[in-house]
This record gives sequence, C-alpha cells and structure tokens, in this order.
Amino acid sequence: MIRRVLIANRGEIACRIMRTCRAMGVETVAVFSEADADAPHVKMADQAMPIGPPPALQSYLSIPNVIGAARSSGADAVHPGYGFLSENADFAEACQMAGLVFIGPPAGVMRRMGSKTGAREVVGKAGVPVVPGSTPRAQTADALAAAVRDVGLPALIKAAAGGGGKGMRVVRTEAEVADAVGAARREAERSFANGALYVERLIDRPRHIEVQILADTHGHVIHLFERDCSLQRRHQKVIEETPAPRLAPAVRERITAAAVAAAKAVKYVNAGTVEFLLEGEGEEAQFYFLEMNTRLQVEHPITEAVTGLDLVRLQLQIAAREPLPLQQSDITVTGHAVECRVYAEDSRRLLPQAGTLLHYREPDRPGIRIDSGVTGGTSVPVHYDPLLAKVIAHGPTREDAFTKMREALRDYEILGVRHNLAFLNALLADPDVQAGRTYTRFIEDRLPSFTSAPPPAVAEAAATVAAFLSVAPAAPVAASDDEIPASAFDPWDQIGVGNWNAR
Repeated sequence: MIRRVLIANRGEIACRIMRTCRAMGVETVAVFSEADADAPHVKMADQAMPIGPPPALQSYLSIPNVIGAARSSGADAVHPGYGFLSENADFAEACQMAGLVFIGPPAGVMRRMGSKTGAREVVGKAGVPVVPGSTPRAQTADALAAAVRDVGLPALIKAAAGGGGKGMRVVRTEAEVADAVGAARREAERSFANGALYVERLIDRPRHIEVQILADTHGHVIHLFERDCSLQRRHQKVIEETPAPRLAPAVRERITAAAVAAAKAVKYVNAGTVEFLLEGEGEEAQFYFLEMNTRLQVEHPITEAVTGLDLVRLQLQIAAREPLPLQQSDITVTGHAVECRVYAEDSRRLLPQAGTLLHYREPDRPGIRIDSGVTGGTSVPVHYDPLLAKVIAHGPTREDAFTKMREALRDYEILGVRHNLAFLNALLADPDVQAGRTYTRFIEDRLPSFTSAPPPAVAEAAATVAAFLSVAPAAPVAASDDEIPASAFDPWDQIGVGNWNAR
C-alpha cells in the first residue's frame, strides 16, 4: 500500500491530489520553491519540503532536488501532477531507482509516446488511423521539401519530439517550405534539444477530441469516454466539455475503441489521454491519432463529473498494483460537464500577469466545482503558469451546464491582477460556441470579438471598491513609490470583478 505521497507539483493540481489522498488516509508531502513558501498547497500538506529558488529549472524541474525531498520526507510514492516533470521519462526512472513508486506510466512507455514519429508508427500498426505524413530519414531541407510535395499542400512541418505547438509551421506554398523548415528546426532544438522534423497533411478546421483511458498492471484497459477540447489558443486549451457535442454515436464508438487499442499497443499503465483530430460531420466523420498524453490531464474533472469517478484515487490504486475495480460496462455518462480555466492574464494582449490577489472569492453554486490553488493574499509569481483555478459546471444537459458556468463566472471576484473572466464570458456567449460549432483555430480566427469587452461603469467600479475597502484589513503603507507596482495605478483593469465582465 502507498502510505505517503510526495506531490512533485504546485498550485491547483497539488491541492486537488491532496484532497483525494486525505480521503484515502494517505499522507501528503508538498514541495515548494522560495517563491511558493506561503502558497496554499504548502499549508495543505502534512509535510512540506523546500526544493530551491524560484526558477523552475532550479526547483520544480530539478530531478535531484525532488528525489532528495522525497527521500528526506520518507515518501514511498511520487505523483507528478501535470506539467513540470510529469512526462519526463528520466524522472520516472529516477523515482524507480530511488525505490519510489511513480504514479504514472513506466519510463519506457513515456519515451515511446514522447516521440511523435515513434508514437505514430506504433499506433498505426495497431490499426489506429494516423494523419497522412512522412518522416524523412535524411533530415535535410531538400528531403523535407520532397516530403511536403509527397504529402501535398497545405502541410504541417512538426517537431518529432514536440508538443504544445512548438517547432510547428504551416506551409501553404512551396516557396514557404525552406523558411518554415529552418524556423521549425530552430524552435525544436531550443524547446526539446532535438531538431528532428516530420511532415503531416494539414487538416482544415479539425476538432480536437481526446479519450481518457485507464490501464492497470494486469493488462486491463478501459476508456472513460471523450472530451472536446477544440477551444484553444496558441495550442493551449481554454474551455473543455464532455460528452463532445455533435459527435455521432458510431464515431464515438470507433474513437474510444481506437484509444483503447493505442493504449494496449504500447502496454500502457495508469491514467492517460489519447488525442485525435476529427474531420467532417456525422457518421462519415474521420478521426486521426494526434498524440498521447502520458499523465493526468488538466481537464480531468469534467470526466469525473459525468462518470462519478475519482481519477486520482484510481491512479493510486493502479500504482499500488491493484486491478481496476471497474469493467468497461460499468462506465456510464450522466449529464454534461464543461470546464473553464481562470488565468491571471491580460487577454487583450495575450500576456500572463503576476501580482498579489488582494481579494479573491470563488462562486458557490449547486453543480459547480472549483479546483484552485490560490486564496486572497496569494502571490501569483512570474516564474510559473498563471492558472488560478478551474471552474467545472455539471448539469443534466449541455444547455444547463453552460448556464451554470456563465452564472458561476459572473459570481467570481478577483482583485489585484488582470484575469480572463471577460474573455471566458465572451466565448461562452458566442452563438457558435453555444451550438458546438467550433474547431481548433476558432479563437484565433475571431480573437478581436472575444477581447473587446467594454470597461466597467465608473459607478459600479467605485461601489465595488468601496465595498471591498469596508471589509478589507488596512494594508501597510509602502515606504516609497518604488515599492508600489506600476499596475496598482491601473484601477479599472486591476479590480476585475466577474459581474462586470459578463456584460
């Protein structure tokens, strides 16, 4: 049995894992950088271990520091969460060498699926459809140009070891190929220390459909149905939902079966997600394997909402070598769920924000779940992803879930940093979003319409500031103007109460 888990992460995912561990009677160990010494996940854990200075490379991404913390704390298992070291095969291997249970897939599986070209080859042999493409043995500019001609235009040049849109370029004419190859290779080398490239046919306006799978050490693999993650910006998901709207039952059956086949082909263990691009409509729609995420996904709570399962609990049970307690026939979907990611960001300029949350109040409504890692007074550092929280709405129908989400976002109160509540509300109000007519470039194609919300009325702003100051403790006066951040003098952007942003 696993009795003490070190969580090699921070923020909302660390807190979320701790909640399940606490319910299971499993002790938790937090790790923290100097920037996170007072963070909520540190206070929530049974133990907390410092792992270095603020830069992630010297703390959360330092394998020796994290392994050392696990040994010092007496942990017998490590949960990586998502991001940071979660898909790092060397880290999984280091945990094993240190006698720690890694709550995720084996290092060999990570390496196999971390290579986009290797993953395509493995799942293709298992009968899973892959996007037509080519990987030249000779990685010269001429060979890649020939591969583009073979695949046909428009095409994508992609990093073989890539992800998140890095090392990827679209080419629509032959004249663009040389520059695209050079730019993709340079970015791939910077991001992944691997400049290998391959070429795929560009699928116009695809939807992004992913399937949640679970696999135990006894050879059992099941799926927990699909999620639609088409609403993205810069290849990062913004809003996700399940079940996927406008997905024909026959396509759902084929795509979930393909995900299980892919997991079996690579001998997968633990929780994972098989991602696909969907082209076309109705029962004739075609899907293609995109990649496999060898970790827990940010959007896993919507799957939990409709299935009633706790994915982290199942992860721990699998890591303890227990058989899955469920058969495929036991998994059913009830209602509809949608998730919005609340970020500290300037949505108009697409820039992350940092600062202190002077006031923070989450909505409290039936059918709403909030996964967060912040409270009032929490500092949002410049060093990490600016995700504040995830809002999950669950209802009997898609319309009901969306209504609950819009009401919850209107109740959200954030003061001290810019945020994306107005952006999320604008997205949810869009008729095509409400009808499920979205695709992976939907936000980029219409960005001005989602980032031009009018500022709040002066009277409402003044009333809210007065209400806040009437209940907030007096803040110490700064010794000089140099100690007051410049952003503090931009009151209308900084106040950020959700009610205004809904208008």
